[in-house]
Amino acid sequence: MKTSPPRSLSQKGAGVTTPDVPARPRKAATLPAAHASGGGMTTAERAEFVRTWKRELSQRSDASSASARSSAAAAAARTVLADRWALTQAADARRGDRPRVHYLSMEFLMGRAMHNALAALKVDEHLPDLLGPGAPSLTELVEHEPDAALGNGGLGRLAACFLDSFATLGLPSFGYGLRYEHGMFMQVIQDGRQMEQPDEWLRHGSPWELMRHEVRYCVGFGGMVQSSGGHRRWEPGETLIALAYDFIVPGHGTTHVSTLRQWNAQSSRPIDLATFSRGEHAASAQHLYSADALNWVLYPDDSTPAGRELRLRQEFFLVSASLQDMLARHLREKQDLSSFGRLNAVHLNDTHPALVPAELMRLLMDEHGLEWSDAWRVTQQAVSYTNHTLMPEALECWSLPLFERMLPRHLEIVYEINARFLAEVRARFPGDEGKVSRMSLIDENGERRLRMASLAVVASHKVNGVSALHSELMVQTLFRDFADLWPERFLNVTNGVTPRRWLQQANPALSALLDRQIGEGWRTDLSGASDLKALARKAGGKKIGQEFLQAKQAAKDRLAVYIRREIGLAVDPTSLFDVQIKRIHEYKRQLLNVLHVIARWQAIVAHPAAAWQPRTVIFAGKAASAYAAAKQVIQLIHDVARVVNSDPRVGDKLKVAFLPNYGVSLAQVIIPAADLSEQISTAGTEASGTGNMKFALNGACTIGTWDGANIEMAQAMGEEHMFVFGLRTEQVAQAKALGYDPRLHVEENLQLRAVLDALAGGTFSYHEPDRYKGLVNNLLQRDPYFLMADFGSYVRTQLEVDALFANRPAWAERALRNIAGMGPFSVDRTIGQYIERVWSPR
Repeated sequence: MKTSPPRSLSQKGAGVTTPDVPARPRKAATLPAAHASGGGMTTAERAEFVRTWKRELSQRSDASSASARSSAAAAAARTVLADRWALTQAADARRGDRPRVHYLSMEFLMGRAMHNALAALKVDEHLPDLLGPGAPSLTELVEHEPDAALGNGGLGRLAACFLDSFATLGLPSFGYGLRYEHGMFMQVIQDGRQMEQPDEWLRHGSPWELMRHEVRYCVGFGGMVQSSGGHRRWEPGETLIALAYDFIVPGHGTTHVSTLRQWNAQSSRPIDLATFSRGEHAASAQHLYSADALNWVLYPDDSTPAGRELRLRQEFFLVSASLQDMLARHLREKQDLSSFGRLNAVHLNDTHPALVPAELMRLLMDEHGLEWSDAWRVTQQAVSYTNHTLMPEALECWSLPLFERMLPRHLEIVYEINARFLAEVRARFPGDEGKVSRMSLIDENGERRLRMASLAVVASHKVNGVSALHSELMVQTLFRDFADLWPERFLNVTNGVTPRRWLQQANPALSALLDRQIGEGWRTDLSGASDLKALARKAGGKKIGQEFLQAKQAAKDRLAVYIRREIGLAVDPTSLFDVQIKRIHEYKRQLLNVLHVIARWQAIVAHPAAAWQPRTVIFAGKAASAYAAAKQVIQLIHDVARVVNSDPRVGDKLKVAFLPNYGVSLAQVIIPAADLSEQISTAGTEASGTGNMKFALNGACTIGTWDGANIEMAQAMGEEHMFVFGLRTEQVAQAKALGYDPRLHVEENLQLRAVLDALAGGTFSYHEPDRYKGLVNNLLQRDPYFLMADFGSYVRTQLEVDALFANRPAWAERALRNIAGMGPFSVDRTIGQYIERVWSPR
């Protein structure tokens, strides 16, 4: 007979019974003079840092090794930050009526933590002063640390920027995610093809996390729902334990420290000893393997039923553990769940955590006794949702048979939410059953599926897009019916990036230049710094232009060394560095970039004596493991690079490099060195982008479509300072409506025809001449992302890039104007708007 699990482990004496502080908190629950030292260490903290450093080294037999020194420095920084973290949590508990923000995301692409920690403590450039002779260099410490493999691309990096801003702004907050042991995957290139290997970033542990033995919750799956005394109650067939690990995120210019709480899945049962004793060793521990699988990989391949089930389990595990944690903390502080929604913001970063409404309703009703109306009021007060994509294939839907088997009580709750919601729709729009069908949480076309984006919208008090264009399209297309019902619910909050990591730490030479020219205030007040406007006024100056070009050249020299070391390709560091680094996807149009490379190669071969501007085209990015079209683009890049880089007729006029295993640390090397930033998605497909902001902040000029945040960036810096090309969103829509025929563009453009003929004829795949015929046929017959339509404009605009780059003072002036326009794209501005428009008391 099945028995009901406890409401949470805390109710059985094994769960959350202590405040959110580490084992060694300070006695006084008051922060030191936080802002007086600008976040730098106090005398006592400096002494503690040095003591910890010496103690850690004294316990190592290899004290002189890079590993030991890196470990000791991390332990010293963590000791100081952990104390600050404890004081932050104590202060947040006394915050009064200020809401605490809980940011749920399936990924947080944190990157290396060492430099960020030392910069926050203001010792990154002063280690010899602090540790004395023989102190390690910052480079030694940073390079020894692996990237935290907790994310994949823009979504995860945005979440990491948010945590940085939470800490810097002193916002009471928690980030919630999963503790992946192998992250997305490590990308390895073999014969030009992407191969995936586990990313064992936790092989030696992580010094930046605190394992919270006392913070653990039960999370159930499967089973059945029982009725008792008029109430419904879920009896899971399987129960896992969620154990908390806290990743500490320091603020800059403050002693506030934010928290990324990551959940690690463990089985609630030990091995089956009787089965083990019979020699059935694997069978005795099968449930342990099943639990551990939740921790292994970010975004497991969902092309199989087993993969889809694992994704659903991961998402619910994150949601359930996080909500139980929030409710337990709130009850400790307030003892009244009726105020939970007013004092706690629960934010969904995309649809991955969209099970929050169903699980929060279950916990409030089944475990804490609230009536439906009260539970729904609390839920809608608390929940808000950010949409990151308009593409139907990226909006999660779960088949009802799978959902019912895994989460039977939650399906009941979803049905009830849907019934009440559709009654409201029918009352507002009587007789419009088409609207009712479109707005239903259940998709009845074909296999019945649960629409997670719709559930997130119905349960949220605010829904935002991430750029002005994206938010406009969101209410005109994807959520048009919902916006008709609740126009006040939808708004825009344009994304931003942190200048701390993406300029201060990534580009010290340019940071020093800005410090000299406009002061240091941009680090913590980029969005409000009128100093950036002063930079625009200075942009045409000869001296500042020369200083900028010197800083850029230093970064390019460093990247050229990296390229030679990693892939064996010698590139001219004075050439134009043309960079496209992002997730490999058809709508991001790396293929359009490759087509231009082929056209440029053909033109150089035909006219070798022309005054070509030397160019190095640099790609980096991962393709999802099951995304065949994206993986073929990676192979094509390598095939084209092999031909171009070995052609003696071309020499240094054109080189192509693909840098494998793209991540935060690699981006910090590439972005400062970029001259040209490729932001070339089909208009209307990129929600926002944040790479575009990082490049511009580091003085790269942008070639881009009128898409995502490119639009707002162009408006901020002046459209004339961005290389804009291609169809606009309305032109793409019109072409689709009229019946887009890509072959017409090929027939009209001899250069484009020659490029496609070379691809289809095997020029870049000599031993497999038909390799790219399918790709070419798709471009000629379908071309869903309008590469053929935009090719001519793109190539012409690239010639404008060449002409400006040849005029170095003019290029420097435009690059500086790009930087000067980046004030509005600070993540601190983004978070300020979330606080004001989304997370304020309701």
